[in-house]
Amino acid sequence: MKIAITGKGGVGKTTLAAMLSYLYARSGRRVIAVDADPDANLASALGLSAAQIKDIRPIAEMSALIEERTGSKPGAMGGVFKLNPRVDDIPEACSIDINGIKLLVMGKSKEAASGCYCPENVFLKRLLRHIVLDPDMVVIVDMEAGIEHLTRGTAESVDAFIVVVEPGSRSLQTARTIKNMALTLGVKNVFVAASKVRDTADIDFIEAHIEGLPLIGYISFSDDIVKADINAAPPFLHAPNAVIEADMIKKSIEEAVAR
Repeated sequence: MKIAITGKGGVGKTTLAAMLSYLYARSGRRVIAVDADPDANLASALGLSAAQIKDIRPIAEMSALIEERTGSKPGAMGGVFKLNPRVDDIPEACSIDINGIKLLVMGKSKEAASGCYCPENVFLKRLLRHIVLDPDMVVIVDMEAGIEHLTRGTAESVDAFIVVVEPGSRSLQTARTIKNMALTLGVKNVFVAASKVRDTADIDFIEAHIEGLPLIGYISFSDDIVKADINAAPPFLHAPNAVIEADMIKKSIEEAVAR
């Protein structure tokens, strides 16, 4: 299963990504969780301490490695460099093991953020495609509110593209924009997962504004999740009701993809 999760900042996509990673790991699957959001928070949601997170070096900041593999110095634009650099050893060499989950933090350089055709951007996209095409791993990608790291080849290999929304107009507008971008790239299965849901009125509001996208499930507003965030603790271990709801989302994804 290859799942990419995106949505407007603050809607709960990282919480869902962490919970799905734990659920698959608990079921005995080999899991790689990829933090492809420049505002990287997946490590914290998986349970790493602030001191451990401080020691993480994102792939995009490994200048010597990127120069070695692409043949061009990071930050260089318009030069000649390898479009198909070797990346097969990166997931094992650069990931961190957290309770059986391999975490890989992609990061994003200033140049890559501008969408330029630079060595860092090419390397990160090549790496993500390699990870998604690995037949032996469950892959959970926590993305920014967009599809910056995706190429057509990667997008077509993603089993489920989940847009996390909360009951709010801005969140739903972002979801509609992301849907159009994803479909243009060839993503086959785009779903919506609701977060911070308080009652059935919230569900009705979301369903009325997602323009036909399937609602794959929801996670209720939870004081336990809020407390876990305040204490920098993994919600999977401190929000049992949310774990049950995340497991229902997991099963719904699998059923939808199998159809």
